[in-house]
Amino acid sequence: MRFNEIKKKVINCLNNQEYSHEIRKDIDVKNLFSCGQVSESYVIELIKLTSGDTHETSPHHADNSITVHVFKPYKDGKYWYVKFYFIEPDVVFISVHT
Repeated sequence: MRFNEIKKKVINCLNNQEYSHEIRKDIDVKNLFSCGQVSESYVIELIKLTSGDTHETSPHHADNSITVHVFKPYKDGKYWYVKFYFIEPDVVFISVHT
């Protein structure tokens, strides 16, 4: 999947509330979206600000057949870290934090 397709797909999932959050340690500092400290619309803004130069991929630590996407946009004077993967038809957020 190309970068612009990834952006479109994750935004569509957010708009349609087709997402979940991966359970992890330090969720209160590692996933501000899961904790309600940032909204869906804020995460969409972060995704829209991400360029192909600030996008990385890696295999998921528990299942290397899953591609994890990392977006690193700059907003409100901070660099953000948005980490997610797709499990059809949803997106699963691992991290959303600065």
